[in-house]
Amino acid sequence: MLCYLNIGSNLGDRRANLEAAIAAIERDFGTTARRSDVVESAPWGYASAHRFLNIGIAIEVDAEPLELLSRLQAIEKRLGSGAHRNADGSYADRLVDIDIMDIDGYSCDTERLTVPHRHLYDREFFLQPYNQLKSSQSNH
Repeated sequence: MLCYLNIGSNLGDRRANLEAAIAAIERDFGTTARRSDVVESAPWGYASAHRFLNIGIAIEVDAEPLELLSRLQAIEKRLGSGAHRNADGSYADRLVDIDIMDIDGYSCDTERLTVPHRHLYDREFFLQPYNQLKSSQSNH
């Protein structure tokens, strides 16, 4: 399956965090990712002085969607990323956040996973990398 992921970071060396996440994903799934350009944005849904860097990647995986999600969450944890939300449910700053934006030919809406991502079309830091990856796919 061709999966479109978005990786974000707004703490520490953000660019190094993105690179570490991409390397971990490529290693874990045994594939090479196509990359979008890096996008910088303000935090979405909460106030923070720390701006995000985001990058989209496209990878081929054999994992089922829920297995993919579990493996990506394990990568976030291995890279030192803590909870993405505070105790009150609000978003928190993070070293690495990996989201599944879309999986070609697959859709679901469950408590654990929604594909395409429910905010794919209203978050510019998702949409810009996603559109870039989709348009580069059609050029191959």
